Amino acid sequence: MTRRLSRRDFTRAALATPFLTAPLLAEEKKRSPNDRINLAFIGVGTMGRGHLGGFLGSKEVQVVAVCDVVAERRDDAKKRVEERYGKEQKSGEYKGCQAVVDCREILERKDIDAVLIATPDHWHTIPCILAARAKKDIYCEKPLTHNIAEGRRIVEEVAKNKVVFQTGSQQRSEFDGRFRKAVELVRNGRIGKVKTIRIGVGGPAKPCDLPTQEVPEGTDWDRWLGPAPERGYNEALCPKGIHRHFPAWRAYQEYAGGQVADMGAHHFDIAQWALDMDGSGPVEIHPPQKGETGLRFVYANGVEMIHGGEADCVFVGESGTVRVSRDKITSDPAETVKTPIGDKEWHCYPSNNHKRNWVECVRSRKQPICTAEIGHRSATVCHLCNVGYRLRKPLRWDPEKECFDDAEANKLVAREPRAKWKI
Repeated sequence: MTRRLSRRDFTRAALATPFLTAPLLAEEKKRSPNDRINLAFIGVGTMGRGHLGGFLGSKEVQVVAVCDVVAERRDDAKKRVEERYGKEQKSGEYKGCQAVVDCREILERKDIDAVLIATPDHWHTIPCILAARAKKDIYCEKPLTHNIAEGRRIVEEVAKNKVVFQTGSQQRSEFDGRFRKAVELVRNGRIGKVKTIRIGVGGPAKPCDLPTQEVPEGTDWDRWLGPAPERGYNEALCPKGIHRHFPAWRAYQEYAGGQVADMGAHHFDIAQWALDMDGSGPVEIHPPQKGETGLRFVYANGVEMIHGGEADCVFVGESGTVRVSRDKITSDPAETVKTPIGDKEWHCYPSNNHKRNWVECVRSRKQPICTAEIGHRSATVCHLCNVGYRLRKPLRWDPEKECFDDAEANKLVAREPRAKWKI
């Protein structure tokens, strides 16, 4: 993480910063304690612990269960929850948080209203589908899926079961609104017709070649693998005990999509939003013959999007350029970013706190800022990028039918899970 505000910074902020702003806190005081949303956590590694700290600061939510394949992590999460809620009891004690290794145990509970999923990418789809079928509302980390076919399955299950789904693409809500400002400038034509977009993220995923190590006591390694191919344990994938870093599983194609999908799920998402492509995507993929940058997407309207750039997102139009990252937004000419968006111009969906937006939508049953369809489409761009780098040949993609014009590429749209994890 080379950004000034990294995912680690985000996690620390989530632990330290109150989840809800003052106006909503005032509203919370009117609520009965029994009116809270009962929330379960599936995955309490570094990212999950960050989210846990944020939700423990909310009187809108009651954390009632935690799940992880590593005993130390789930026990620590249970302890944190019970210590936090114990402070609200006259006795100073609270014992109402269940800790399990199998997420199905908590998804079967009728009293649980919603789940937050912060597992490795290859473990997003199973709990998403099962939670939707159990009528639980869902907040799932990005990138939404390990492969394209999984995303369509999630979208269908969410729609069928009418659950409120938020993808954890928090750039749509946070970072002082810089990405929202950039999107509004582009959508309102402030740089003229968009010609090129550059996305400054790292490289694609690679095959896992790590050596086998002894499985630590208290770690359910077979369950960590889940639908992924069977292989030996390595602590780079699933660190021992409680860790404070983001594990290396993100780099390997068996479990994730490399930095193209990890940070790319954030920045390609903003590009899709700015192009009004939340329900679609590019139609051509042109990878370089070598190297891990320079792949080029083409949209049906002729806009080109290139993997690689000097900022998180760079939008180049006929009459100007906008550059936006988590720490700043600039433009050429400079006046572009200084000009306010008028009341009658197009404005982004209003949200300045991603988790609070989800909670409010769980209450109202409205759609949140980053639905399952949006999360799936943004993740698909990341997957298309990885397929392009793997095959190193031009490809055509049909975003409506969600298939390639190439048989070899179509084999990478889905992955057959291990038999015991088929759902």
